Amino acid sequence: MELTSYYNITLVFISILIAVIASYASLNIVSRLRRSSGMVRYIWLTAGAFSLGFGIWSMHFIAMLAHHLSIPVMYDTFLVVLSIVLAVVACAIAFAIVSVGLNRGLFIFIGAAFISAGIALMHYVGMAAMVMDAAIIYDPLLFVLSIIIAFVASLAALYLFFYFEKNANQKYTHLKKIASSLVMGAAISGMHFTGMAAATYESMGIEHNHAHAHSSAAINTTVMGFTIGIGMFLLLTIILVSTFLDRRFQQKTDQLQFLDNMYQSIIMTANDAIVLADSEGTIIAWNNAAEAIFYYKENEILGQSLDVIIPVSYRKAHSKGLKDYVDTGKEQIIGKSVELEALRKNGEVFAIELTLSTLTNDENTYFSGIIRDISERKKNEKKITELVYRDPLTNLPNRRFLNNYLSLSIEQAAINHQSLAVLFIDLDRFKYINDTLGHSVGDQLLVEVSKRMSKYIEKKDMLARQGGDEYILIFPQMNHQHAAKISQQILDELLMPFHFEDNELFISASIGISMYPEDGSEADLLVKNADTAMYRAKENGKNNFQFFTADMNELMAKKMRLEIGLRKAVINNELELYYQPQIQVNTGHIMGVEALIRWNHPKMGIVSPAEFIPLAEETGLIIQIGTWVIETACRQAKEWEIQGYAPVRMSINISARQFQQTSFVDTVMEIIENTKIDPQYLELELTETIVQDPVYAIPVLNQLKEMGIKLSLDDFGTGYSSLSYLKSFPLDTLKIDRSFISTVNESGKDAAIVKTIINMANSLDLNVIAEGVETNEQLLSLKQDGCDEYQGYLFSKPVKAIAVQELLQKCMEEKSLGPIVEV
Repeated sequence: MELTSYYNITLVFISILIAVIASYASLNIVSRLRRSSGMVRYIWLTAGAFSLGFGIWSMHFIAMLAHHLSIPVMYDTFLVVLSIVLAVVACAIAFAIVSVGLNRGLFIFIGAAFISAGIALMHYVGMAAMVMDAAIIYDPLLFVLSIIIAFVASLAALYLFFYFEKNANQKYTHLKKIASSLVMGAAISGMHFTGMAAATYESMGIEHNHAHAHSSAAINTTVMGFTIGIGMFLLLTIILVSTFLDRRFQQKTDQLQFLDNMYQSIIMTANDAIVLADSEGTIIAWNNAAEAIFYYKENEILGQSLDVIIPVSYRKAHSKGLKDYVDTGKEQIIGKSVELEALRKNGEVFAIELTLSTLTNDENTYFSGIIRDISERKKNEKKITELVYRDPLTNLPNRRFLNNYLSLSIEQAAINHQSLAVLFIDLDRFKYINDTLGHSVGDQLLVEVSKRMSKYIEKKDMLARQGGDEYILIFPQMNHQHAAKISQQILDELLMPFHFEDNELFISASIGISMYPEDGSEADLLVKNADTAMYRAKENGKNNFQFFTADMNELMAKKMRLEIGLRKAVINNELELYYQPQIQVNTGHIMGVEALIRWNHPKMGIVSPAEFIPLAEETGLIIQIGTWVIETACRQAKEWEIQGYAPVRMSINISARQFQQTSFVDTVMEIIENTKIDPQYLELELTETIVQDPVYAIPVLNQLKEMGIKLSLDDFGTGYSSLSYLKSFPLDTLKIDRSFISTVNESGKDAAIVKTIINMANSLDLNVIAEGVETNEQLLSLKQDGCDEYQGYLFSKPVKAIAVQELLQKCMEEKSLGPIVEV
C-alpha cells in the first residue's frame, strides 16, 4: 500500500536557505583557496569542503524532517555518517580541482561533476538511511533528472562565480557572489526535491515494522534534530570564521593589489627602462621607457633572450656573467651603476648606464635592470672634450691636449731609453695673407696646412695647433737624422701652391727642433727650446729648419731682456730723437732733417735701432713708439719755427705695421692739429713693404696727400723695387739707398744705377735725396748727375735737437753751411 506524505513549508524554506548560505560560504572560501599556497591552502580547502558538505547534508536532513510520512521514521547511524563523509570528500575533491585549474572550463566542468556527485550521493545515501516500515521506490526518469539538475546547476554556479570574480566590479562584488550562491543552492535544493519527487513509499506490513522499531543502530528524529543542530553550528562557525578571515584577507589583498598597481604604474611610467629577466636571460617584464629606448614593443620582446639588446661583442661576457652569478651568487656589477653599450631594434649601438639587481623567489633567481640612455650625454661629453682638447678650426689637438700627450711621451721615452723630437712650426708671412685677403682665406689656409702636415704623422705621433699660425709636431722614437728628413719634407710640401677660389697662395714655414733628452726633460722646456730654434730659422731667412743649441738660449734671453727693457723705455722716457740734416746739393742750405730714434738704456747705454726696431715691430710696440716719434718730431719742428728759424722739412720713417693701422690717418691728423705744424713741412718716409699692397696703400696715401703732407719712398733700389710705385703713388721724394752711394766712385754699375734713378726721378718731377754721403767725391758725382739733396757724415751725423738748432743759427748767419763743390 502506498503511503501518503506532506511537507512543512517552514522547514522547507529553512532547508533551501541553509543550502544558499552554505554555497555562499564555500564559494567565498574557494576564491581564497585559489590565491593561497602551502599550509594555508589546505586550511581553506578543508574549510570549504566542510562548509559545503555540511551545508548539503543539513539541507537534506532538514528537508527530510520537513517531510512527514504516515508512519514513524528513524535513521541508520552508519549511513547518516557515510552521507556526511561522502558530501565532504566530494566537495573537497571538486574544490581542489577547480582551484588548481583556475578559470579553465574543463576544470570547472570536472569540479561541477564532483559537487553534483556529492549532492546526489549524500541525498540517496541519506534516503537509504531511513529506517521505517516502508520501501522506497524511485521513478527512473525523475531519478536521472535529479542528478542532471544537480550537475547543470553546479556547473552554472561555478561558472558564474568565477566569471563574476574575474570581471569584478567592486561596487557589485557581494551581489554577484550571492547570485552564484543562489544558483548553487538551487542545485542542492533542486536535486533534493526532484529526488524526493522520484520516491514513492510502499508499506511492508506489521511484522516488518516491529523489527525496525527495535533496531539499536537507528536514531530517531529528535536525535537527528540535535545532530542537524550541531551540523548547523559547525557550518555557522565556519561561515563566521571564513567571513572574518575573508575580510582580513580581502583588506590585505586590496592593499597588496593597490601596492602592486601603484608599483606597476611607477614601473610602466618611469623615465628609465626597467627590464626583468630570469636566470636563463629570458625577458619577462618590459616597461614603456624600454620600448622608447630599444624600439621593441612589449609583445615583441617578452620571451626573447637578453641577447637581442646586447651588442655581439658583449654577448659572450654577458652569458658568462649570468652563469657565474647563478652558480656562485657573485657578480661584480650587482648593485652598481656601470656604463655599457646596448643594441636597438634597428641595429644601432648606443651608450647606456645600467644598474643591476637580483631577486630570489622559491629558489629562482631573477635579474632586474634599470637602464638609462646616456648617448646624448656622451655626445655632449665628447663635444665638451673637443672644446677642451681640440682646436675648433682644424680639429687638431690643442695646447692642453699637446702638453698632456708630450708629458706622457717623455715618461715613456725615459722608461724605454729612447729619443723624442719636438718640431715647432711657424708659417712665414701668414699675417700678410690674413691682412690682405681676410681671415676667412687665412682660416682655410690653416686647415689645408694641417692636412698637408698630417701626411707625415703616424698613430704614435701628434700634430697639434699651438695657436695662430703655429703648429707643434711630436715624434716619439725619432733621432736627429729622421727629424731633419721629416722637417725638410714638410717644408717642401708647404712650398707647393694652395688654391682657394680664385686665389693661388704661396707660403713657407720656419721649423725649430728640440730633442729629448739633450734639450730638456720636461714638456714646457722642450716646447720652449723648439720655439727658440724656430726664431733662429726665421732670422736665417725663413723657409728652413734649425736644431736647438745651447747658445740660442743666451740670444733669446738677451732678446727677452730687450723686450722688457723696451716696454719700460716707453714708460720711463728713455727714448730720444736725433736729427740728421738734409742739405741742398747746389746751395749747401739745410732743407730738412730726418728724425732718427735712439734708445738710451740706463745700463747698456745707447742701443742701436737695428737691435730694438725689429723687436718693436714683432711685439707691436712700434705702434706706440711710432706715434711718439711723429708727435715729438712735429713738436720739435714747430719749436724751431717759434724760435725764429726758417721752417725746415721734418722727415719721419713710418713702419709697415703703423701704416696698416686703420686709425693711422686720424692719428697723424690729430698730431698736426695738436702741434700746429704746417703739413707741408711734414714728410713721411715709406718703405717698399708698405707700398706692395696698392689696393690698401693708395687710398691712405691720397688722404695724407690731401692733408698737404709730403711723401717719400725710402731706400729705393733695394728689395722689390718697381717702376709702378713711381707711377701709381702720389710721391714727392725718392731716397737713394746708402749701399749705392758708398761705391758710386768705385763701381761703374752702382754709378750707372744712381744716375738712372736720378734721371728717372727728375723726369717724374720727384725730389731726389742721396743717403750716406761721406766724401766730397761722392757729393761731386751726385751733383754731376743732378741729385737734389744729400745727407750723411760729410755734413753731419745724427745729432740732438740743440745741435740742429745751432746749425740752423749758423745757416741764418752764413746763408750756406754745406760744402760747395765745383763741377
